[in-house]
Parts: sequence; structure tokens; C-alpha cells
Amino acid sequence: MTVEPLPLTGERTVPGIAEENYWFRRHEAAYLDLVRHCGGAVVLEAGCGEGYGAALIAERAARVVALDYDGPTAIHASRAYPRLAVLRGNLASLPLRDGSVDVVANLQVIEHLWDQEGFLAECARVLRPGGRLLVTTPNRLTFSPGRDTPLNPFHTRELAPDELRDLLVGAGLRVESLTGLRHGPALRALDGRFGGSVIDAQVAVVVEGGRWPADLLAAVASVRAGDFEITADDLATSLDLVAVAVRP
Repeated sequence: MTVEPLPLTGERTVPGIAEENYWFRRHEAAYLDLVRHCGGAVVLEAGCGEGYGAALIAERAARVVALDYDGPTAIHASRAYPRLAVLRGNLASLPLRDGSVDVVANLQVIEHLWDQEGFLAECARVLRPGGRLLVTTPNRLTFSPGRDTPLNPFHTRELAPDELRDLLVGAGLRVESLTGLRHGPALRALDGRFGGSVIDAQVAVVVEGGRWPADLLAAVASVRAGDFEITADDLATSLDLVAVAVRP
């Protein structure tokens, strides 16, 4: 069965679109780093979006429940990735029993939520003792530098490293690791080619509504997940924050 791709809205990324490839690979890099925590586990992806990340996790996990609030998105995910158990539901009140999952994955989602504290309390509730919460989110310090409100209109609250750590601890979770995603050598070379930032070059095209320069589009289409690095070094300058927290 052929499944139509989801439309681009600016709120989520989808695979298979050249102009979107940088953002897709940036998200994929985090999934590939975190999937090691999902082997043989029952996993909830809270905010599955298009479903590609939940499908990647399903290659290692015993079972993946993919949850999204948006009805058409949930329908798409269930059709595109039949291995997933897809539910439509509100992240403010997760439709799962207490202590029913080993892992909750929440990648590039918490910045969209109004009640982040309430959501993390729900994650702690559905996790079994010793279960892990996997979170990635844009680093406020580099994504919306010098601003009180996010640049992205779909974001409600972005977080700096200490703010994310404090939220996780406040939910009763123990922070096992807090690292940051950044450009590796190949992407740093692209930054140099495109005026210091390949991200800014892409944003300029979208904001101005112009055509993609051929060299920029080819560069963006060439990006791979392995072009990103995830380390604990200098979190303040990282692009995305990557946290693993454990329910005691």
C-alpha cells in the first residue's frame, strides 16, 4: 500500500524531502544515539509525529506504542509503519497504566508543550522503576539566542541545559546523562562554505520565499546522521540537548 507523505507544516520534519534533509538527519542522529536504551523494551514514543523515529526504535524494542495528539498524523503513522501500535492521545494525560513501560522517548517535542512539568510527571508515572526517559530538545541558548520567546512559532518554551536538568529532577527523575548534539567536521565545513552557518543559509531561503540555490540544496541533501556529534562538551554551545533520565 502506498502511503502519502505528510505535508510540511514547520512543526515537524518528515523523511524523503531534499529541502528537509538537514533537519531530518539531525533528528535521526539523536534516535540512533538513544536507541541503545530500547533493546528488548516496551517503549512509548510520546509525540511520534510522522513515525519514522518510532519505527527505528521498533527495530530494537520488544514493542513500541506511538502516541500523537494530531489525528491525521496518527493515522499516517499507523499506515506507514504497521509494526507500531499507534494511539491518538494527549501528552498531558498519557493513556497508559502506571508503571507500564520501560522507556519513554520524547524527541523534539517538549518545546511544543505548554505544561512541561505536568508532562514529565506523566512520564514518571507510566515508567517502571528503573525505566528511562529519553528527551531531546533544541538548546534555547543557540536556537533562539538572546530572546525571551522562541523564534519558532510552534515552540512554547525552549530550554537551556540547566533548565532541562531542573525539570527532570523536579519530576522525581535521576539525570543519567545530559549531552549535546552539534556539527561534526563535514557540517562545520559546510558552515564555512555558506557564510558561517548552513542553518542560517537554509532559514534565509525559507523566510525570503525564494528558490533554493542549487549548491545549497545539494549540500543539504548530502547530509547524513553521522555528520552530527553528540558529546558532553560545552553544552551551552550545542544545537540540541540530549537527556537520559531514570525513574528511581
